[in-house]
Amino acid sequence: MKRIGNPLRKRILREFIHEIGKYIAIFLFMTLTVGFVSGFLVASGSMKHTYDESFERYNVEHGHFVLKNEAGSDFIEEIEKRDKITAYKDFYLEEEADINGDGAKDGTFHIFGERKEINKVCLMEGDIPEKSDEIALDRLYMNNNELKIGDKVKVGNRDMKICGIVALSDYSALYQDNNDIMFDANLFSVAVVSKEGFISFGDKHKYYNYAWLYDKKPKTEVKEKEAAEDFSGHLAKAVYMEENQLELFLPGFLNQAIHFSGDDIGKDRPMMTVLLYVLIVIMGFVFAVTINNMVLKEAAVIGTLRASGYKKGEIFRHYITIPVLVTLVSAILGNLLGYTIFESVARDMYLRSYSFTTYETLWNGEAFVMTTVVPVLIIALVVSITLGRKLSMSPLRFLRRDIEKRKKKKVLRLSGKIGFMNRFRIRIIQQNLSGYLTLFIGIVFSCLILMFGMIMPELIDEYSKDALKYKPAEYQYTIYEPYETDAKNVEKYCISSLKMQDDYYDEEDISIYGIKKNSEYFDVKLPKEGVTITSDLANKYKLKKGDIVNLKEEYGNKLYAFRVSNIMEYPTCLGIFFSMKDFREVFDMEEGYFNGYFSNQELTEEELPEELVAGCVVEEDLTKLARQMDDSMGAMFNLVQGFALVMFLLLMYLLTKQILEKNTNSISLVKVLGYKNGEIGKLYIVTSIWVVLFSTVFSMAFNTWLFHIILRIFMKGFGGWFNLVVSTELYLKMSLMIIVAYLIVVFMQFIKIKKIPMEQVLKNVE
Repeated sequence: MKRIGNPLRKRILREFIHEIGKYIAIFLFMTLTVGFVSGFLVASGSMKHTYDESFERYNVEHGHFVLKNEAGSDFIEEIEKRDKITAYKDFYLEEEADINGDGAKDGTFHIFGERKEINKVCLMEGDIPEKSDEIALDRLYMNNNELKIGDKVKVGNRDMKICGIVALSDYSALYQDNNDIMFDANLFSVAVVSKEGFISFGDKHKYYNYAWLYDKKPKTEVKEKEAAEDFSGHLAKAVYMEENQLELFLPGFLNQAIHFSGDDIGKDRPMMTVLLYVLIVIMGFVFAVTINNMVLKEAAVIGTLRASGYKKGEIFRHYITIPVLVTLVSAILGNLLGYTIFESVARDMYLRSYSFTTYETLWNGEAFVMTTVVPVLIIALVVSITLGRKLSMSPLRFLRRDIEKRKKKKVLRLSGKIGFMNRFRIRIIQQNLSGYLTLFIGIVFSCLILMFGMIMPELIDEYSKDALKYKPAEYQYTIYEPYETDAKNVEKYCISSLKMQDDYYDEEDISIYGIKKNSEYFDVKLPKEGVTITSDLANKYKLKKGDIVNLKEEYGNKLYAFRVSNIMEYPTCLGIFFSMKDFREVFDMEEGYFNGYFSNQELTEEELPEELVAGCVVEEDLTKLARQMDDSMGAMFNLVQGFALVMFLLLMYLLTKQILEKNTNSISLVKVLGYKNGEIGKLYIVTSIWVVLFSTVFSMAFNTWLFHIILRIFMKGFGGWFNLVVSTELYLKMSLMIIVAYLIVVFMQFIKIKKIPMEQVLKNVE
């Protein structure tokens, strides 16, 4: 006999409305999760596409070198022919800037003239300079310093008017020096002036920079490295024969100003993908608990339908419809938000860090599959497994409400000494173990995200404090060649840089110091054999006394191995120290060689001529890493904290609601027995408090351990090191946030308990 219509379809809307609060919570959680991840994937994908395309569009260099004096045309022709390259003049000026007219230095500019052939300029707003007193500055520097078109700035000894906002294709990350631990978009900018404007600055601070392009670029980084090594060797000989001096040789693949931003965008993608899928799996378990409770609640109805001729497939499709529809609608709406609100949030976070050329948002098909198709499949799979296990039982067992798949052979015996209320609470946990387990996992993961959002600002702040606390001197000068100064209270030192050889971390620069024994600027006893390393170097590379540190030359094949004899407390520095005598022997320097001064006072032109100064490290340089990370990622940390709290709140609400609904009959029964709402709340709500407190304490201990691993992964892409110190104040803040969030949930669930009628248990007499 053919049935007319399907009454199961009519129940879908009614069930949805009946559980509207629960499904709205799930909907919001999944929409925010998908939107958040989709926005990042879309923004990063669009920026990565623009970044990759910029190499050809703006003719970005394959490398550059800087000479002390301008090269002759014959010299350029010779190296072009021999090494199969095309070299371009790309001279620049390095000038100090005063942007507010107070006479103090507000930054340093690398000023370029017209760039029409290589490393072309992207004009973002305004005009390219045409007059000698006009200048166009980098967008990120202007934003950080609240400058706008039309403002006047003093550059060197000249007053200039800002006429445009630009992005330079070879400076997507504003590194003033490629060896810097971190770029600094607050105190460094690139700029463009007209041909006449460039000439008007004179030659005093001019750098004779030459960019090159290979006639046929090597296809792999290995071959490009080999080509760069061959070229550097040939170039060094040619420069020597020309009686010139090679001050810098930087292949494109090592240029952080070009590649740091592109590499960073690629690193975000796996992290965001893992975040999405972990959260979706957690929601899958929430749905599984929901379905499990619903099947238990409607066991008699399902048994009646099965006995009436309904097939397992029909009932299966009925119960899986709402979870799949909620997930699908959440994913679609999340993607819409991802392409609008969240995309702009993610875009602004990237643009607060990097100086990208103009880009447009692109459709990302892969992101759509990852944030829409895959979540729906995950939810469908988890719910299908749960439903499949339940619906495999016979109709008779459903009618008897005997649908526990496996009976426990033994019941945990509880001592009477622990009291009736506590025994009751333990039984509640036993009966709702799957729900509490999901709650436990959700809290641990939420606390991990919350800890990340809260701990990183603390680490950045601590880094800044340590940088200033442990700085050896107010001024650390490096000079091109030894120069005896008449200044008092200065101390000579030697410094060089080698590349660390390590299987996990990429090659990074390690500072090698040769200092005076009994130095006035370092409280360290230099060993007779071996070297002293800094605490940060020891922590990052897990070094201890007796270990061997392996390093190599940056542009050569010479290897170095040093035995660690001492570890000195010196945060914020990856360095190796030995005596000046040992330094000269190791690097084959002549007697009396040195290339730096420590001083607590700034040296005047008479005490140290400016043309001899290769660099000077001051307070603002020491805090560069912390300052830039705070500027670029500070907003993200706040966003992560908010997201973690919302996730925690929604999970708490959903799972405690499920547990109360599963125990509706029990709550109704104890009401019949005379228990008041407050007493019932103590039974069920306090039980959840136990689980929440245990989960919170466990997660803080576990996540602190886990964060050491995460930090090591996080710092893989950064030079330097953050020492993980979790303050008691941070734990207290986290605990307070969790308690406040839980109190909100407790209030909502107490209202739920009050609404359960005493006659509820009489409707379900077995």
